[in-house]
Amino acid sequence: MNIPSKYIEEAVEQLSSLPGIGKRTALRLVLNLLNRSGEEIERFSASFTTMKSNVLKCSMCGNVSDLTVCTICSNPRRNKEQICVVEDIRDVLAIEATESYLGVYHVLGGIISPMDGVGPSDLNILPLIEKLKTETVKEVIFALSATMEGDTTNYYLYKKISPFAIEVTTLSRGVSIGSELQYADELTLSRSLLHRQPFQIV
Repeated sequence: MNIPSKYIEEAVEQLSSLPGIGKRTALRLVLNLLNRSGEEIERFSASFTTMKSNVLKCSMCGNVSDLTVCTICSNPRRNKEQICVVEDIRDVLAIEATESYLGVYHVLGGIISPMDGVGPSDLNILPLIEKLKTETVKEVIFALSATMEGDTTNYYLYKKISPFAIEVTTLSRGVSIGSELQYADELTLSRSLLHRQPFQIV
C-alpha cells in the first residue's frame, strides 16, 4: 500500500496493530480521523492516555476497575461463596449480560497455552488458591472457552482446587466445543450457567 504521507502511514501502522484491523480498515479510520477537528482528535487521543493511566485491576478478582475493588466485588448483594473463573474481562461482560449469575468472578488474564508460551505462572492463579484458603467458598465454576487450551487450564485448576472441600462445576456444553465464551449468545450462555455440571477429568 503506497501512502503518500509518512504521518498517515505511521497512523495506519499503529491502528493495524490492533486485533481484527487490517491495513485497509486502518486507512479508512485514519482518513476519517484526518477530517475531524483538532478538538475531536485531542479528545480521542486523550481518552486512551487517560484510560491507560487510570484503569486498575481489582485487588480481589483481577477484573478491570476504576477503583481498587471493582463494583462486582464491592456489591453486598453478590454471593461471595460462588466464584466464576473466566479468562478475561470480555467473558465477565458476556456473563453479566445474561443477568443470571449473582456470584463473583476470578479473572485469570489468559489461559494455559504452551504453543504461545503461556504457562500457569503467567496467569492470575495463585490469588485464587489463596482466596480458597482464607475465605468461605462453596463453589468454583469453570467458565473458560471450550477449547483445548481452556480444557487444559480447567484440568490444572482442578488439580490445585481438589484438596479443598469445594464443589467444582463447569458450564454445560450448550457452549459449543471449540468456541470462545465471549461469542456465545446470551440465552445459550445463561442456560449453560443454569445447567452447569460437576467438573470431571476425562
